[in-house]
Order: sequence, then structure tokens, then C-alpha cells
Amino acid sequence: MSAARPPWLFCFHHAGAGTSAFAQWQAVLGDTAEVVPILLPGRGTRVREARITDPVELVAEIEALVGPMADERPYLVYGHSLGGLAAYTFARTRCAAGLRPPERVVVGAVQPPHLRSPVLRSAHLPDLELLFLLVGFGALPLEALHHEELWRRRVLPALRDDLKLGEALCVTETSPAHPLDAPILAVGGSRDPIAPLSGMAEWARYAPGGFELRTVPGDHFFVRRPAIAELLRDVVAGLPATTSPRVERGLSHRCQIRANSTDQEGGAAVRREHTRGHTLAATRAAGPDTRGPR
Repeated sequence: MSAARPPWLFCFHHAGAGTSAFAQWQAVLGDTAEVVPILLPGRGTRVREARITDPVELVAEIEALVGPMADERPYLVYGHSLGGLAAYTFARTRCAAGLRPPERVVVGAVQPPHLRSPVLRSAHLPDLELLFLLVGFGALPLEALHHEELWRRRVLPALRDDLKLGEALCVTETSPAHPLDAPILAVGGSRDPIAPLSGMAEWARYAPGGFELRTVPGDHFFVRRPAIAELLRDVVAGLPATTSPRVERGLSHRCQIRANSTDQEGGAAVRREHTRGHTLAATRAAGPDTRGPR
């Protein structure tokens, strides 16, 4: 691969959120990789689309968005919390289908499928119990209990659907028929009560291609701190030379980027339109999005 074509870094967001956590990552990674946040249906500029709760539908959606891009050059995936399960499942399914595997699967702040946290098992709790549990784990702010009705109406439906998706992913991926043909890097927050390091270490059993566990400062939402982007920059820089060190300034000859309407997170949305007919929704948002678990 030419030096003008760096690897993609596909980024998958946590539950109840959009892609604003990745807004500054390109600035941190610089020329080492091209950051591509994946915006799933039901949030941001896709808020009117039905949310996905089925793993098969999720994989089909992701493959339609980024499959052609993944086939054209090396790529890595990073998923945070729920996004980690999505990233792993996408990568493993590609391997099972004989498609190009990622250079690395990086999972952050999520335990492997056989270790479902209390948060992930909470999708079917009554609203008030769910709010208390999420606040207790620091997944939602205390104000959620002071404005209970507002949070029930505006936040819980999306969170609940995302938790259902996460639980379903754990069921389907606990004993996959085809293992992942790529190394896994598991990243845990030093103060994460939802995904402790002891649980993160068990990703090793899902990684016959190699495994590493790293720790970064922070709680479950360390994705909003620069340490994780800096770590990924170093990971990409350490890949074989064929995965390239420099970003092409301008647009890929196969991708066009066009500004879309401002999304609900307060940032300008960007949609990548692939010439083969697949579209990738990604946001480069300036403001923070609502916290969500896993």
C-alpha cells in the first residue's frame, strides 16, 4: 500500500450515544490513520431510523457501511463498551466469511461476551430500577433521578434498546463457530466499575491470533480522554510498514465526504458516500453527547 493511503480506524460508540467522543481523534492520530466514526441508526442524523437490537441486522448494517472500505486497504476497529462488542462481532464475522480481517481489534471498557456486567443484564428492568442502577454505576448523572420523567421519556428508550443489543451480542458470541483471525487489544479504565481489569483480561480466550491488555487512566468513559486516542496512535505506528504512516490530505478517490445537517449532539455531521453505493454515517461533533452505559 502506498504511503499516501493509511489504514482506516473504524470507531464504534457506546450505548445511548453518538460519535462525538471521537471528534478529536483525527487531530491526535494525525497522519497515522484515517479515523472513521460509525454512526448506527436511531441517533444523531439517523435519529429517525429504527434502532438495531438484532446482531445479524447489526453486522449487515456495518458491512454495508464499511465493508467496501475495509476491502480496499488495511484497517483497525475500536469499539467502546457496547461498541466493543459490535466491533468484535463485525470483525469475527468478516473472518468467518473469508473477508479481509482487521490489523487489530481494540475493545475498550467492555468485558468479553461470557462476562455480562449487571448493566448489560439490566435491559428488562422497570424504568425506575434501571435509572437507579445506571446512576449507581456512574453510567448516568445523578440529575437523572431528579428529573426522572424527562429521562424516562428521552433517554431510556434508546439506552434500553442498546442494552438489548449488547445482551444479544453476548449470547451469539460466547461460543462462536469461527474464531477471530486477528489480534485483540483490550483497554480498561483504571477506575471502571463496569468493566474491571480482571474481566477485561478474559478477552484472551477470544484471541487465538494474539492478545494484549492495557490500562488507561479514567472511569468507564475514558473514551473522552486523550489517553486512548494516544494509545491507538502508538498501536497504529507500530504496525508493519505496509499499513502506512501518512494520511492523504484531501479525499480518497473512492470516498466523498459531504456535510450533513447538524445532529442532536451539537456538532456538524459528516456522511461518507462510497462510490459502490454504500453510505457511512459519521459525525465530527464539537459538543459532548449523552452518557450511556456499555
